[in-house]
Amino acid sequence: MWLLAWAGVVALSGLTGITAAHAEPPPPCSFTLSAPEVVQVDGVAMVTATLGPDACGFPAGPSLSIACLQLQGVDTGGTCTQAHGSDPAQIYVPYRPGGTYASSGRGCPSWAGQSPAQWCQILGPVTATL
Repeated sequence: MWLLAWAGVVALSGLTGITAAHAEPPPPCSFTLSAPEVVQVDGVAMVTATLGPDACGFPAGPSLSIACLQLQGVDTGGTCTQAHGSDPAQIYVPYRPGGTYASSGRGCPSWAGQSPAQWCQILGPVTATL
Protein backbone atom coordinates (compact mmCIF):
# COMPACT_ATOMS: atom_id res chain seq x y z
CA MET A 1 0.00 0.00 0.00
CA TRP A 2 2.81 2.40 0.93
CA LEU A 3 4.52 1.73 -2.43
CA LEU A 4 1.31 2.51 -4.31
CA ALA A 5 0.90 5.80 -2.42
CA TRP A 6 4.55 6.74 -3.17
CA ALA A 7 4.04 6.00 -6.88
CA GLY A 8 1.04 8.34 -6.85
CA VAL A 9 3.11 11.13 -5.25
CA VAL A 10 5.90 10.70 -7.80
CA ALA A 11 3.43 10.76 -10.69
CA LEU A 12 1.76 13.90 -9.38
CA SER A 13 5.06 15.65 -8.75
CA GLY A 14 6.00 15.04 -12.37
CA LEU A 15 2.86 16.83 -13.43
CA THR A 16 3.40 19.75 -11.11
CA GLY A 17 6.90 20.26 -12.55
CA ILE A 18 5.42 21.10 -15.94
CA THR A 19 5.14 24.81 -16.52
CA ALA A 20 2.75 26.41 -18.93
CA ALA A 21 4.26 28.33 -21.81
CA HIS A 22 3.61 32.04 -21.54
CA ALA A 23 3.65 34.10 -24.67
CA GLU A 24 5.52 37.36 -24.42
CA PRO A 25 3.73 40.50 -25.53
CA PRO A 26 4.33 41.44 -29.14
CA PRO A 27 7.31 43.73 -29.61
CA PRO A 28 6.24 47.38 -29.55
CA CYS A 29 8.51 48.23 -32.50
CA SER A 30 9.82 46.53 -35.59
CA PHE A 31 13.20 47.19 -37.19
CA THR A 32 14.67 46.63 -40.67
CA LEU A 33 18.14 45.56 -41.76
CA SER A 34 19.61 46.30 -45.19
CA ALA A 35 21.74 43.91 -47.20
CA PRO A 36 25.43 44.81 -47.52
CA GLU A 37 26.18 47.06 -50.49
CA VAL A 38 29.17 48.91 -51.93
CA VAL A 39 29.15 52.72 -51.69
CA GLN A 40 31.69 55.47 -52.26
CA VAL A 41 32.75 57.47 -49.21
CA ASP A 42 35.06 60.37 -50.08
CA GLY A 43 36.21 58.47 -53.17
CA VAL A 44 36.91 55.23 -51.30
CA ALA A 45 34.88 52.06 -51.89
CA MET A 46 33.25 50.89 -48.66
CA VAL A 47 30.62 48.29 -47.76
CA THR A 48 27.68 49.55 -45.74
CA ALA A 49 24.56 48.22 -44.04
CA THR A 50 21.85 50.00 -42.08
CA LEU A 51 19.57 48.91 -39.25
CA GLY A 52 16.81 51.21 -38.12
CA PRO A 53 13.28 51.41 -36.77
CA ASP A 54 10.43 50.56 -39.12
CA ALA A 55 7.26 51.06 -37.10
CA CYS A 56 6.31 51.49 -33.45
CA GLY A 57 2.97 51.33 -31.69
CA PHE A 58 1.99 54.02 -29.21
CA PRO A 59 3.25 54.53 -26.49
CA ALA A 60 6.51 52.86 -27.56
CA GLY A 61 9.47 54.12 -29.53
CA PRO A 62 12.81 52.93 -30.80
CA SER A 63 15.58 53.19 -28.25
CA LEU A 64 18.70 51.57 -29.72
CA SER A 65 19.72 50.27 -33.15
CA ILE A 66 22.90 48.25 -33.62
CA ALA A 67 24.22 47.36 -37.10
CA CYS A 68 27.12 44.97 -37.71
CA LEU A 69 29.10 43.90 -40.79
CA GLN A 70 31.47 41.00 -41.13
CA LEU A 71 33.60 39.85 -44.04
CA GLN A 72 33.01 36.08 -44.19
CA GLY A 73 36.08 33.85 -44.00
CA VAL A 74 38.10 36.41 -42.06
CA ASP A 75 38.81 35.64 -38.42
CA THR A 76 37.24 38.77 -36.90
CA GLY A 77 34.16 39.35 -34.84
CA GLY A 78 32.96 41.94 -37.32
CA THR A 79 32.44 45.64 -36.81
CA CYS A 80 29.37 47.22 -35.21
CA THR A 81 27.97 50.68 -34.63
CA GLN A 82 24.92 51.94 -32.78
CA ALA A 83 22.43 54.78 -32.90
CA HIS A 84 19.89 55.96 -30.35
CA GLY A 85 16.25 56.91 -30.73
CA SER A 86 14.80 57.00 -34.21
CA ASP A 87 18.22 57.41 -35.91
CA PRO A 88 19.30 54.39 -37.96
CA ALA A 89 22.66 52.75 -37.26
CA GLN A 90 24.82 52.69 -40.40
CA ILE A 91 28.09 50.75 -40.47
CA TYR A 92 30.94 51.05 -42.99
CA VAL A 93 33.85 48.65 -43.55
CA PRO A 94 36.57 48.61 -46.23
CA TYR A 95 35.56 46.90 -49.47
CA ARG A 96 37.40 43.78 -50.64
CA PRO A 97 36.28 42.85 -54.19
CA GLY A 98 34.74 39.38 -54.37
CA GLY A 99 34.22 39.15 -50.61
CA THR A 100 31.05 37.84 -49.01
CA TYR A 101 29.73 40.22 -46.37
CA ALA A 102 27.12 39.52 -43.70
CA SER A 103 25.02 42.24 -42.09
CA SER A 104 23.29 41.63 -38.77
CA GLY A 105 22.19 43.52 -35.72
CA ARG A 106 19.43 44.20 -33.26
CA GLY A 107 16.83 46.83 -32.57
CA CYS A 108 15.74 47.63 -29.03
CA PRO A 109 12.45 49.41 -28.28
CA SER A 110 11.34 51.17 -25.14
CA TRP A 111 7.99 52.13 -23.72
CA ALA A 112 7.48 55.89 -23.33
CA GLY A 113 9.45 57.19 -20.35
CA GLN A 114 11.13 53.83 -19.68
CA SER A 115 14.59 52.36 -20.14
CA PRO A 116 15.17 50.21 -23.24
CA ALA A 117 13.35 46.89 -23.18
CA GLN A 118 15.43 43.99 -21.97
CA TRP A 119 14.69 42.06 -25.16
CA CYS A 120 15.61 43.24 -28.62
CA GLN A 121 14.64 42.17 -32.11
CA ILE A 122 17.55 40.19 -33.61
CA LEU A 123 17.98 40.62 -37.37
CA GLY A 124 20.19 38.86 -39.90
CA PRO A 125 22.47 37.68 -41.05
CA VAL A 126 21.86 38.95 -44.57
CA THR A 127 24.72 38.01 -46.88
CA ALA A 128 25.90 39.39 -50.21
CA THR A 129 28.93 38.63 -52.37
CA LEU A 130 30.18 41.96 -53.65
